[in-house]
Amino acid sequence: MKTFALSPGDAAQGRPDVAGFFDPRTFSVQYVVSDPATKQCAIIDPVLDYDENAGATATHHADELLAYVERNALELVWILDTHPHADHFSAAGYLHDKTGAPTAIGQPVTEVQALWKSIYNWPSLPADGRQWSCLFRHGETFRLGELEAKVMHSPGHTLASITYVIGDAAFVHDTLFQPDFGTARADFPGGSAHQLWHSIQAILSLPDDTRMFTGHDYMPEGREPRWESSVREQRDTNKHRLGTSNEAAYVELRQRRDRELPMPKLILHALQVNIRGGRLPDPEDDGKRYLKIPLNAL
Repeated sequence: MKTFALSPGDAAQGRPDVAGFFDPRTFSVQYVVSDPATKQCAIIDPVLDYDENAGATATHHADELLAYVERNALELVWILDTHPHADHFSAAGYLHDKTGAPTAIGQPVTEVQALWKSIYNWPSLPADGRQWSCLFRHGETFRLGELEAKVMHSPGHTLASITYVIGDAAFVHDTLFQPDFGTARADFPGGSAHQLWHSIQAILSLPDDTRMFTGHDYMPEGREPRWESSVREQRDTNKHRLGTSNEAAYVELRQRRDRELPMPKLILHALQVNIRGGRLPDPEDDGKRYLKIPLNAL
């Protein structure tokens, strides 16, 4: 199974190098995106390994990213999450402690914190986003070496979903999947199929040749994992007919499909970690860490 691919960039054309790392356990894709000119890089949506059967955590996938950064003499300047994930733990906290690089996510994460703080009955949780070094607002820009990076708020899958556009590369995570799989579900707490439609249309207004990188691939019909497409490809061939549909038809399709889907098996495990910036719960008086699972909450 293919678990790594490099989409090469071009310094002269402002195109970053994008290395994708596929995790078969969670079907997640992690990225190291780098400026070919300066070797500055960002890690996007890193995965902290978690075995729900044993309650065991590990850092194999995050360490693989660090090994790639070191092997290619890159300088890590950002650790970025696109949203608080419902199907895997974020390794942002671990990578920050290991490297000192700043962490960032979209400013609407505070709304997600407030929502899940209630679900977990967690009054002591700070819900102001202090768990990250930086909270990006819609339209905000930052630099990755000589490349400009722009933040797009892309709600619908979650309240806090954002898209990072770095050079000619857009990191859309769950908002869009590969064209043969469709688009994100919108039935999580705070989700909205209407908002998702408008977020998708904003992404599809990017230049046709924009490289698009998704955060998961579920390998329909047993094909090899894929995570790169283009705006043109998504608009013309996405199975949810994004180029020819309208909002009402899309919302009806999305909501009908969502009613058939079970909740992700790790959603209650993962959100309590990911709304804390990828931080595991603090140890209790016996030195062990415990997850809190609210019953019948969803």
